[in-house]
Amino acid sequence: MRIGMRLLLGYFLIVAIAAWFVLSIFLQEVKPGVRRATEGTLIDTATLLAEFARADMLAGNTQHGQLAQAFSRLSQHTFKANISGITKSKNEYRVYLTDVKGIVLFDSSGNATGEDYSRWNDVWLTLQGKYGARSTPINANNPESTVMYVAAPVRDGQNIIGVLSVGKPNSAMDPVIRRSERRILWAGVALLGIALLIGLGFVLWINRAIGKLVRYADSVTTQHPLPLPEPGSSELRKLASALESMRLKLEGKAYIEQYVHALTHELKSPMAAVRGAAEILREGPPPEVVEKFSANILQQNLRMQQLVDNLLRQAKLESRAEITPKAVSLPALFSALYDSREVVAAGKQITLRVDERLDVDTVVEGDAALLEQAVGNLLDNALDFTPPGGEIVLGVEHYGGQSVITVSDTGSGIPDYAQDRVFERFYSLPRSNGQKSSGLGLAFVQEVARLHRGSITLENRPEGGTQARLALAGK
Repeated sequence: MRIGMRLLLGYFLIVAIAAWFVLSIFLQEVKPGVRRATEGTLIDTATLLAEFARADMLAGNTQHGQLAQAFSRLSQHTFKANISGITKSKNEYRVYLTDVKGIVLFDSSGNATGEDYSRWNDVWLTLQGKYGARSTPINANNPESTVMYVAAPVRDGQNIIGVLSVGKPNSAMDPVIRRSERRILWAGVALLGIALLIGLGFVLWINRAIGKLVRYADSVTTQHPLPLPEPGSSELRKLASALESMRLKLEGKAYIEQYVHALTHELKSPMAAVRGAAEILREGPPPEVVEKFSANILQQNLRMQQLVDNLLRQAKLESRAEITPKAVSLPALFSALYDSREVVAAGKQITLRVDERLDVDTVVEGDAALLEQAVGNLLDNALDFTPPGGEIVLGVEHYGGQSVITVSDTGSGIPDYAQDRVFERFYSLPRSNGQKSSGLGLAFVQEVARLHRGSITLENRPEGGTQARLALAGK
Protein backbone atom coordinates (compact mmCIF):
# COMPACT_ATOMS: atom_id res chain seq x y z
CA MET A 1 0.00 0.00 0.00
CA ARG A 2 1.30 3.45 -0.93
CA ILE A 3 2.43 5.73 1.89
CA GLY A 4 -0.14 8.36 0.91
CA MET A 5 -2.99 5.86 1.27
CA ARG A 6 -1.61 4.68 4.62
CA LEU A 7 -1.48 8.27 5.86
CA LEU A 8 -5.02 8.88 4.66
CA LEU A 9 -6.38 5.72 6.32
CA GLY A 10 -4.54 6.45 9.56
CA TYR A 11 -5.73 10.05 9.64
CA PHE A 12 -9.32 9.09 8.79
CA LEU A 13 -9.30 6.31 11.43
CA ILE A 14 -8.17 8.77 14.11
CA VAL A 15 -10.84 11.30 13.10
CA ALA A 16 -13.51 8.59 12.91
CA ILE A 17 -12.69 7.27 16.40
CA ALA A 18 -12.68 10.80 17.83
CA ALA A 19 -15.96 11.61 16.06
CA TRP A 20 -17.57 8.38 17.29
CA PHE A 21 -16.45 9.09 20.84
CA VAL A 22 -17.78 12.66 20.81
CA LEU A 23 -21.02 11.76 19.00
CA SER A 24 -21.74 8.87 21.34
CA ILE A 25 -21.43 11.21 24.33
CA PHE A 26 -23.69 13.78 22.68
CA LEU A 27 -26.28 11.17 21.74
CA GLN A 28 -26.24 9.69 25.23
CA GLU A 29 -26.77 13.14 26.71
CA VAL A 30 -29.57 14.26 24.38
CA LYS A 31 -32.43 12.37 26.00
CA PRO A 32 -31.40 13.00 29.66
CA GLY A 33 -30.65 16.62 28.81
CA VAL A 34 -34.08 17.22 27.28
CA ARG A 35 -35.79 15.49 30.19
CA ARG A 36 -33.82 17.48 32.75
CA ALA A 37 -34.87 20.69 31.00
CA THR A 38 -38.47 19.51 30.96
CA GLU A 39 -38.30 18.58 34.64
CA GLY A 40 -37.11 22.09 35.46
CA THR A 41 -40.10 23.54 33.57
CA LEU A 42 -42.48 21.19 35.43
CA ILE A 43 -41.09 22.33 38.80
CA ASP A 44 -41.74 25.98 37.93
CA THR A 45 -45.23 25.17 36.67
CA ALA A 46 -46.14 23.08 39.73
CA THR A 47 -44.90 25.77 42.13
CA LEU A 48 -46.95 28.41 40.33
CA LEU A 49 -50.14 26.33 40.16
CA ALA A 50 -49.80 25.39 43.83
CA GLU A 51 -50.51 29.02 44.73
CA PHE A 52 -53.82 28.87 42.83
CA ALA A 53 -54.66 25.52 44.41
CA ARG A 54 -54.05 26.95 47.91
CA ALA A 55 -56.95 29.38 47.56
CA ASP A 56 -59.23 26.62 46.26
CA MET A 57 -58.35 24.28 49.14
CA LEU A 58 -58.84 26.94 51.79
CA ALA A 59 -62.22 27.79 50.24
CA GLY A 60 -63.13 24.08 50.12
CA ASN A 61 -63.92 24.37 46.44
CA THR A 62 -61.32 22.25 44.65
CA GLN A 63 -63.80 20.81 42.13
CA HIS A 64 -65.02 24.19 40.88
CA GLY A 65 -62.30 26.60 41.98
CA GLN A 66 -59.91 28.72 39.92
CA LEU A 67 -57.70 25.77 39.01
CA ALA A 68 -60.61 23.59 37.84
CA GLN A 69 -62.18 26.46 35.87
CA ALA A 70 -58.84 27.25 34.17
CA PHE A 71 -58.44 23.67 32.94
CA SER A 72 -62.10 23.54 31.90
CA ARG A 73 -61.64 26.62 29.72
CA LEU A 74 -58.33 25.32 28.42
CA SER A 75 -59.99 22.18 27.07
CA GLN A 76 -62.44 24.31 25.10
CA HIS A 77 -59.77 26.21 23.15
CA THR A 78 -57.49 24.89 20.43
CA PHE A 79 -54.13 26.29 19.40
CA LYS A 80 -51.34 25.49 16.98
CA ALA A 81 -47.73 26.36 17.68
CA ASN A 82 -44.74 25.72 15.40
CA ILE A 83 -41.66 25.33 17.57
CA SER A 84 -38.63 25.15 15.23
CA GLY A 85 -40.47 22.80 12.90
CA ILE A 86 -42.25 20.81 15.65
CA THR A 87 -46.02 21.37 15.72
CA LYS A 88 -47.84 21.51 19.09
CA SER A 89 -51.67 21.61 19.07
CA LYS A 90 -52.80 20.50 22.54
CA ASN A 91 -52.02 20.86 26.21
CA GLU A 92 -50.06 17.81 27.37
CA TYR A 93 -49.99 18.60 31.09
CA ARG A 94 -51.90 16.47 33.59
CA VAL A 95 -52.44 18.19 36.93
CA TYR A 96 -53.86 16.66 40.08
CA LEU A 97 -54.27 17.98 43.62
CA THR A 98 -54.20 15.83 46.74
CA ASP A 99 -54.91 16.64 50.37
CA VAL A 100 -52.58 16.05 53.27
CA LYS A 101 -53.54 12.35 53.29
CA GLY A 102 -52.77 11.86 49.58
CA ILE A 103 -56.40 11.66 48.46
CA VAL A 104 -56.96 13.18 45.02
CA LEU A 105 -59.20 16.25 45.27
CA PHE A 106 -58.87 17.38 41.67
CA ASP A 107 -57.62 15.66 38.50
CA SER A 108 -57.47 17.55 35.19
CA SER A 109 -58.03 14.27 33.36
CA GLY A 110 -61.11 13.57 35.49
CA ASN A 111 -60.10 9.93 36.10
CA ALA A 112 -58.53 9.77 39.55
CA THR A 113 -60.64 12.01 41.78
CA GLY A 114 -61.06 10.38 45.19
CA GLU A 115 -58.25 7.86 44.74
CA ASP A 116 -55.43 7.42 47.24
CA TYR A 117 -52.12 8.62 45.70
CA SER A 118 -50.19 8.70 48.94
CA ARG A 119 -48.04 5.76 47.80
CA TRP A 120 -46.66 7.62 44.77
CA ASN A 121 -43.23 9.17 45.27
CA ASP A 122 -44.22 12.63 44.09
CA VAL A 123 -46.98 12.88 46.73
CA TRP A 124 -45.33 10.89 49.51
CA LEU A 125 -41.97 12.70 49.38
CA THR A 126 -43.53 16.14 49.06
CA LEU A 127 -45.76 15.57 52.11
CA GLN A 128 -42.55 14.83 54.03
CA GLY A 129 -41.07 18.16 52.98
CA LYS A 130 -38.78 16.66 50.34
CA TYR A 131 -38.57 17.08 46.59
CA GLY A 132 -41.10 14.71 45.07
CA ALA A 133 -40.99 13.38 41.50
CA ARG A 134 -41.71 10.14 39.70
CA SER A 135 -41.80 8.62 36.21
CA THR A 136 -44.50 6.00 35.74
CA PRO A 137 -45.54 4.08 32.58
CA ILE A 138 -49.18 4.33 31.53
CA ASN A 139 -48.92 0.90 29.94
CA ALA A 140 -46.86 -1.61 31.89
CA ASN A 141 -46.00 -3.45 28.64
CA ASN A 142 -44.67 -0.29 26.96
CA PRO A 143 -41.65 1.27 28.70
CA GLU A 144 -41.85 4.24 26.30
CA SER A 145 -45.28 5.26 27.69
CA THR A 146 -43.88 6.83 30.86
CA VAL A 147 -45.16 10.11 32.27
CA MET A 148 -42.91 12.39 34.34
CA TYR A 149 -44.61 13.87 37.42
CA VAL A 150 -43.15 16.66 39.54
CA ALA A 151 -44.92 17.86 42.72
CA ALA A 152 -44.95 21.09 44.74
CA PRO A 153 -46.38 21.51 48.25
CA VAL A 154 -49.52 23.55 48.85
CA ARG A 155 -48.87 25.50 52.05
CA ASP A 156 -50.94 27.39 54.54
CA GLY A 157 -48.30 29.32 56.38
CA GLN A 158 -45.69 26.76 57.38
CA ASN A 159 -48.04 23.81 57.15
CA ILE A 160 -48.38 21.56 54.11
CA ILE A 161 -52.07 21.15 53.39
CA GLY A 162 -51.79 19.38 50.09
CA VAL A 163 -49.68 18.47 47.06
CA LEU A 164 -50.05 19.69 43.48
CA SER A 165 -48.46 17.43 40.86
CA VAL A 166 -47.85 18.29 37.20
CA GLY A 167 -47.22 15.47 34.76
CA LYS A 168 -46.08 15.38 31.14
CA PRO A 169 -45.65 12.30 28.91
CA ASN A 170 -42.03 11.61 28.01
CA SER A 171 -43.25 10.74 24.51
CA ALA A 172 -44.10 14.43 24.05
CA MET A 173 -40.36 15.10 24.11
CA ASP A 174 -39.54 12.45 21.49
CA PRO A 175 -39.78 14.83 18.47
CA VAL A 176 -37.26 17.18 20.08
CA ILE A 177 -34.97 14.29 21.00
CA ARG A 178 -35.15 12.69 17.55
CA ARG A 179 -34.52 16.01 15.81
CA SER A 180 -31.50 16.70 18.02
CA GLU A 181 -30.14 13.21 17.37
CA ARG A 182 -30.61 13.62 13.62
CA ARG A 183 -28.82 16.95 13.64
CA ILE A 184 -25.94 15.55 15.65
CA LEU A 185 -25.64 12.55 13.31
CA TRP A 186 -25.70 14.79 10.24
CA ALA A 187 -23.08 17.00 11.84
CA GLY A 188 -20.99 13.89 12.48
CA VAL A 189 -21.31 12.78 8.85
CA ALA A 190 -20.38 16.29 7.68
CA LEU A 191 -17.40 16.27 10.04
CA LEU A 192 -16.18 12.96 8.64
CA GLY A 193 -16.71 14.21 5.08
CA ILE A 194 -14.75 17.41 5.72
CA ALA A 195 -12.04 15.41 7.48
CA LEU A 196 -11.85 13.06 4.49
CA LEU A 197 -11.52 16.00 2.07
CA ILE A 198 -8.81 17.58 4.22
CA GLY A 199 -7.04 14.22 4.41
CA LEU A 200 -7.25 13.80 0.64
CA GLY A 201 -5.84 17.28 0.12
CA PHE A 202 -3.02 16.57 2.55
CA VAL A 203 -2.20 13.23 0.90
CA LEU A 204 -2.30 14.77 -2.58
CA TRP A 205 0.09 17.48 -1.41
CA ILE A 206 2.43 14.88 0.13
CA ASN A 207 2.27 12.69 -3.00
CA ARG A 208 2.92 15.69 -5.24
CA ALA A 209 5.94 16.77 -3.20
CA ILE A 210 7.31 13.23 -3.05
CA GLY A 211 6.61 12.82 -6.77
CA LYS A 212 8.75 15.89 -7.49
CA LEU A 213 11.59 14.42 -5.47
CA VAL A 214 11.23 11.04 -7.20
CA ARG A 215 11.31 12.64 -10.65
CA TYR A 216 14.32 14.68 -9.63
CA ALA A 217 16.11 11.58 -8.30
CA ASP A 218 15.29 9.67 -11.52
CA SER A 219 16.62 12.52 -13.64
CA VAL A 220 20.00 12.32 -11.90
CA THR A 221 20.79 9.21 -13.93
CA THR A 222 20.11 11.03 -17.21
CA GLN A 223 22.08 13.64 -19.04
CA HIS A 224 19.37 16.21 -18.34
CA PRO A 225 18.86 16.54 -14.55
CA LEU A 226 15.79 18.48 -13.48
CA PRO A 227 16.05 21.63 -11.36
CA LEU A 228 16.03 21.02 -7.62
CA PRO A 229 12.31 21.04 -6.70
CA GLU A 230 10.69 23.29 -4.11
CA PRO A 231 8.63 20.85 -1.97
CA GLY A 232 6.93 23.50 0.16
CA SER A 233 7.86 22.35 3.69
CA SER A 234 11.03 22.58 5.73
CA GLU A 235 11.32 18.80 6.21
CA LEU A 236 10.88 17.98 2.52
CA ARG A 237 13.16 20.88 1.63
CA LYS A 238 15.87 19.32 3.77
CA LEU A 239 15.27 16.00 1.99
CA ALA A 240 15.55 17.74 -1.38
CA SER A 241 18.83 19.37 -0.32
CA ALA A 242 20.11 16.00 0.89
CA LEU A 243 19.23 14.46 -2.49
CA GLU A 244 21.03 17.31 -4.26
CA SER A 245 24.09 16.81 -2.05
CA MET A 246 23.96 13.07 -2.72
CA ARG A 247 23.68 13.74 -6.46
CA LEU A 248 26.79 15.89 -6.41
CA LYS A 249 28.74 13.29 -4.42
CA LEU A 250 27.58 10.36 -6.56
CA GLU A 251 28.47 12.23 -9.71
CA GLY A 252 31.93 13.05 -8.35
CA LYS A 253 33.90 10.06 -9.59
CA ALA A 254 32.14 9.72 -12.93
CA TYR A 255 32.29 13.49 -13.28
CA ILE A 256 36.07 13.58 -12.84
CA GLU A 257 36.59 10.62 -15.15
CA GLN A 258 34.45 12.22 -17.82
CA TYR A 259 36.21 15.56 -17.54
CA VAL A 260 39.67 14.01 -17.64
CA HIS A 261 38.70 11.94 -20.66
CA ALA A 262 37.12 14.93 -22.41
CA LEU A 263 40.02 17.23 -21.55
CA THR A 264 42.51 14.69 -22.87
CA HIS A 265 40.53 14.29 -26.06
CA GLU A 266 40.14 18.05 -26.58
CA LEU A 267 43.83 18.75 -25.89
CA LYS A 268 45.15 16.14 -28.32
CA SER A 269 44.55 18.27 -31.40
CA PRO A 270 46.16 21.54 -30.21
CA MET A 271 49.02 19.68 -28.56
CA ALA A 272 49.70 17.79 -31.79
CA ALA A 273 49.66 21.08 -33.70
CA VAL A 274 52.09 22.66 -31.20
CA ARG A 275 54.39 19.65 -31.38
CA GLY A 276 54.40 19.68 -35.18
CA ALA A 277 55.14 23.39 -35.29
CA ALA A 278 57.94 23.01 -32.74
CA GLU A 279 59.57 20.22 -34.76
CA ILE A 280 59.49 22.38 -37.90
CA LEU A 281 60.97 25.36 -36.02
CA ARG A 282 63.88 23.20 -34.79
CA GLU A 283 65.00 22.72 -38.40
CA GLY A 284 65.65 26.48 -38.80
CA PRO A 285 63.14 27.29 -41.55
CA PRO A 286 62.98 30.66 -43.34
CA PRO A 287 61.63 33.68 -41.37
CA GLU A 288 58.21 33.61 -43.01
CA VAL A 289 57.80 29.93 -41.99
CA VAL A 290 58.96 30.74 -38.47
CA GLU A 291 56.37 33.51 -38.22
CA LYS A 292 53.60 31.27 -39.53
CA PHE A 293 54.23 28.38 -37.12
CA SER A 294 54.93 30.70 -34.18
CA ALA A 295 51.50 32.23 -34.72
CA ASN A 296 50.05 28.73 -34.91
CA ILE A 297 51.62 27.84 -31.56
CA LEU A 298 50.18 30.96 -29.95
CA GLN A 299 46.76 30.26 -31.44
CA GLN A 300 46.72 26.68 -30.16
CA ASN A 301 47.95 27.84 -26.76
CA LEU A 302 45.06 30.33 -26.62
CA ARG A 303 42.66 27.54 -27.57
CA MET A 304 43.95 25.32 -24.75
CA GLN A 305 43.75 28.19 -22.27
CA GLN A 306 40.14 28.93 -23.22
CA LEU A 307 39.27 25.25 -22.89
CA VAL A 308 40.78 25.03 -19.41
CA ASP A 309 39.01 28.25 -18.35
CA ASN A 310 35.68 26.96 -19.64
CA LEU A 311 36.15 23.65 -17.83
CA LEU A 312 36.95 25.39 -14.56
CA ARG A 313 33.93 27.67 -14.93
CA GLN A 314 31.64 24.72 -15.73
CA ALA A 315 32.98 22.66 -12.81
CA LYS A 316 32.51 25.57 -10.41
CA LEU A 317 28.96 26.10 -11.58
CA GLU A 318 27.97 22.42 -11.33
CA SER A 319 29.25 22.22 -7.76
CA ARG A 320 26.71 24.84 -6.63
CA ALA A 321 23.49 23.53 -5.11
CA GLU A 322 21.63 26.83 -5.03
CA ILE A 323 21.88 30.58 -5.60
CA THR A 324 20.76 33.68 -3.72
CA PRO A 325 18.17 35.23 -6.05
CA LYS A 326 17.89 38.97 -6.42
CA ALA A 327 15.84 41.24 -8.67
CA VAL A 328 17.34 41.41 -12.18
CA SER A 329 16.10 43.92 -14.75
CA LEU A 330 15.86 42.21 -18.14
CA PRO A 331 16.02 45.47 -20.16
CA ALA A 332 19.30 46.36 -18.42
CA LEU A 333 20.61 42.82 -18.97
CA PHE A 334 19.68 42.89 -22.66
CA SER A 335 21.29 46.32 -23.08
CA ALA A 336 24.58 45.10 -21.63
CA LEU A 337 24.55 42.00 -23.87
CA TYR A 338 23.73 44.08 -26.93
CA ASP A 339 26.57 46.52 -26.27
CA SER A 340 29.11 43.71 -25.79
CA ARG A 341 28.15 41.83 -29.00
CA GLU A 342 27.18 44.67 -31.33
CA VAL A 343 30.66 44.98 -32.89
CA VAL A 344 30.99 41.22 -33.42
CA ALA A 345 27.55 41.05 -35.05
CA ALA A 346 28.35 44.00 -37.31
CA GLY A 347 31.64 42.39 -38.33
CA LYS A 348 29.75 39.27 -39.41
CA GLN A 349 27.09 41.36 -41.17
CA ILE A 350 24.40 40.08 -38.78
CA THR A 351 21.57 42.26 -37.46
CA LEU A 352 21.34 42.11 -33.66
CA ARG A 353 18.32 43.72 -31.99
CA VAL A 354 16.13 43.63 -28.89
CA ASP A 355 12.42 43.01 -29.33
CA GLU A 356 10.69 46.40 -29.11
CA ARG A 357 7.76 44.82 -27.22
CA LEU A 358 9.98 44.33 -24.14
CA ASP A 359 8.45 46.04 -21.11
CA VAL A 360 10.94 48.36 -19.39
CA ASP A 361 9.72 47.10 -16.00
CA THR A 362 10.29 43.39 -16.67
CA VAL A 363 12.11 41.91 -13.66
CA VAL A 364 13.05 38.33 -12.75
CA GLU A 365 14.53 36.77 -9.64
CA GLY A 366 17.99 35.29 -10.14
CA ASP A 367 21.75 35.73 -10.21
CA ALA A 368 22.56 38.63 -12.54
CA ALA A 369 26.11 37.47 -13.38
CA LEU A 370 25.04 33.90 -14.17
CA LEU A 371 22.10 35.06 -16.27
CA GLU A 372 24.34 37.42 -18.24
CA GLN A 373 26.82 34.60 -18.95
CA ALA A 374 24.05 32.16 -19.88
CA VAL A 375 22.21 34.50 -22.26
CA GLY A 376 25.60 35.62 -23.59
CA ASN A 377 26.40 31.98 -24.42
CA LEU A 378 23.10 31.70 -26.29
CA LEU A 379 23.93 34.86 -28.22
CA ASP A 380 27.44 33.63 -29.03
CA ASN A 381 25.97 30.34 -30.19
CA ALA A 382 23.50 32.19 -32.45
CA LEU A 383 26.32 34.39 -33.84
CA ASP A 384 28.38 31.29 -34.66
CA PHE A 385 25.60 29.60 -36.63
CA THR A 386 23.96 32.56 -38.36
CA PRO A 387 25.25 33.39 -41.87
CA PRO A 388 25.92 36.96 -43.08
CA GLY A 389 22.73 38.90 -43.67
CA GLY A 390 20.91 37.03 -40.92
CA GLU A 391 19.19 38.41 -37.84
CA ILE A 392 19.27 37.64 -34.10
CA VAL A 393 16.49 38.90 -31.79
CA LEU A 394 16.53 39.07 -27.99
CA GLY A 395 13.07 38.95 -26.45
CA VAL A 396 10.98 37.85 -23.49
CA GLU A 397 7.62 36.12 -23.14
CA HIS A 398 5.39 35.65 -20.10
CA TYR A 399 3.42 32.51 -19.24
CA GLY A 400 1.62 32.52 -15.90
CA GLY A 401 4.28 32.93 -13.24
CA GLN A 402 7.26 32.48 -15.57
CA SER A 403 9.32 34.81 -17.73
CA VAL A 404 10.92 33.16 -20.77
CA ILE A 405 14.02 34.77 -22.33
CA THR A 406 14.17 34.01 -26.07
CA VAL A 407 17.12 34.20 -28.47
CA SER A 408 15.95 33.72 -32.06
CA ASP A 409 18.20 33.51 -35.12
CA THR A 410 17.88 32.85 -38.85
CA GLY A 411 20.69 30.32 -39.02
CA SER A 412 20.83 26.78 -40.34
CA GLY A 413 18.95 25.22 -37.40
CA ILE A 414 19.77 22.04 -35.49
CA PRO A 415 20.17 18.76 -37.42
CA ASP A 416 17.83 15.96 -36.38
CA TYR A 417 20.68 13.75 -35.20
CA ALA A 418 21.86 16.45 -32.77
CA GLN A 419 18.49 17.35 -31.23
CA ASP A 420 18.99 15.15 -28.14
CA ARG A 421 22.68 15.93 -27.63
CA VAL A 422 23.09 19.69 -27.88
CA PHE A 423 23.22 20.10 -24.08
CA GLU A 424 25.80 17.37 -23.50
CA ARG A 425 29.21 18.50 -22.28
CA PHE A 426 31.83 18.76 -25.07
CA TYR A 427 29.30 18.02 -27.82
CA SER A 428 29.46 20.62 -30.58
CA LEU A 429 28.50 21.13 -34.21
CA PRO A 430 30.65 22.72 -36.90
CA ARG A 431 30.27 26.49 -36.99
CA SER A 432 29.65 28.49 -40.14
CA ASN A 433 33.44 28.89 -40.46
CA GLY A 434 33.98 25.13 -40.19
CA GLN A 435 35.52 25.19 -36.70
CA LYS A 436 34.09 23.55 -33.56
CA SER A 437 33.52 25.06 -30.14
CA SER A 438 34.44 23.54 -26.78
CA GLY A 439 30.91 22.17 -26.42
CA LEU A 440 30.50 23.69 -22.94
CA GLY A 441 28.39 26.76 -23.75
CA LEU A 442 24.96 25.11 -23.76
CA ALA A 443 25.90 22.81 -20.88
CA PHE A 444 26.66 25.96 -18.88
CA VAL A 445 23.27 27.44 -19.80
CA GLN A 446 21.54 24.23 -18.67
CA GLU A 447 23.23 24.41 -15.26
CA VAL A 448 22.20 28.08 -14.89
CA ALA A 449 18.59 27.10 -15.71
CA ARG A 450 18.74 24.33 -13.10
CA LEU A 451 20.02 26.71 -10.41
CA HIS A 452 17.17 29.11 -11.25
CA ARG A 453 14.60 26.29 -11.04
CA GLY A 454 13.80 26.85 -14.68
CA SER A 455 14.46 25.15 -18.01
CA ILE A 456 16.25 25.64 -21.31
CA THR A 457 15.05 24.41 -24.69
CA LEU A 458 16.51 24.76 -28.17
CA GLU A 459 14.20 24.20 -31.10
CA ASN A 460 14.07 24.85 -34.81
CA ARG A 461 11.73 27.60 -35.99
CA PRO A 462 9.17 26.80 -38.73
CA GLU A 463 10.38 29.79 -40.78
CA GLY A 464 14.02 28.71 -40.40
CA GLY A 465 16.70 29.17 -37.79
CA THR A 466 16.70 28.32 -34.11
CA GLN A 467 15.06 29.70 -30.99
CA ALA A 468 16.52 29.21 -27.51
CA ARG A 469 14.04 29.55 -24.62
CA LEU A 470 15.38 30.08 -21.08
CA ALA A 471 12.42 29.88 -18.66
CA LEU A 472 12.79 31.56 -15.24
CA ALA A 473 10.49 32.07 -12.29
CA GLY A 474 8.83 35.50 -12.39
CA LYS A 475 9.14 38.12 -9.69
